[in-house]
Amino acid sequence: MWLWLAGVTLAIVVIAIWQLRRHPHWLRRLAARIGRGRGFRRWLSRLIGQLLLPPLHSRLLQGLLELDNCTVNDIMIPRQAVTGIDLDDDVDSIVQTLRTTQHTRLPVYRGDLNHTVGILHVRNATRFLGREQLRKAELMQLTRAPYFLPERTPLPTQLLEFQKHRRRLGLVVNEYGDVQGVVTLESILEELVGEFTTRAADRHPDITAQPDGSYLIDGSASLRTINRSLGWSLPTDGARTLNGLLLERLETIPEAPVGIALDSYRIEVQQLRGHLIKTARVWKITS
Repeated sequence: MWLWLAGVTLAIVVIAIWQLRRHPHWLRRLAARIGRGRGFRRWLSRLIGQLLLPPLHSRLLQGLLELDNCTVNDIMIPRQAVTGIDLDDDVDSIVQTLRTTQHTRLPVYRGDLNHTVGILHVRNATRFLGREQLRKAELMQLTRAPYFLPERTPLPTQLLEFQKHRRRLGLVVNEYGDVQGVVTLESILEELVGEFTTRAADRHPDITAQPDGSYLIDGSASLRTINRSLGWSLPTDGARTLNGLLLERLETIPEAPVGIALDSYRIEVQQLRGHLIKTARVWKITS
């Protein structure tokens, strides 16, 4: 029985991916025509959840359903959280970044990300780390030309573009050409199949578990990242970050720490930085 169900599920996934490659927007069009879009997606999502499918197959179908409803700016790492190499820094700072980074690819820029000159695969630079002096010119020879993409690009389209251009990291730009953040191939695949690992060292650095069961979360953290990491369902149909969600619900910039109740969640602003919410403590209320 399970073998038959697995075969049927695999066939559905293959057909869906084939259609996705030919018509990247087919899910959104179908959802818009049947049940006025969002309601149909919710119904189909519940239906998939009720099927007696192995967890992996169910997750793949749910991921395919949601993938076409997202754009790259929904999942990108915002520019303030991007790790990179600033050629205006001294050599010692650059070497320290190369030695401590947990990323495999880093943007190389002058001053800020709007002046990115290339993408460096950290593996190619390791041979220079044992030398007494690292020359920036040698580092530049190892970089690859940067790859830019519009912030409203749908995820299925970008997945195909990564494959077409043989890229794994892109710089997300707005309509004025300013870099808003970076998106990776891995982040799109995680939207489809879920996190690749649950080891503590690989969890999102902006989410810190607290002894009382709450989580201390950076205001710049993506709501989709929070939901995926914690299995939550914070609303993602408006604001894209925790900071944006709180400002949207408060309808003002708070002048002091404040708390709100949001569906089954309790959120307390912990730190403010200028006009932004730097950190907040979030509880999921269990009945």
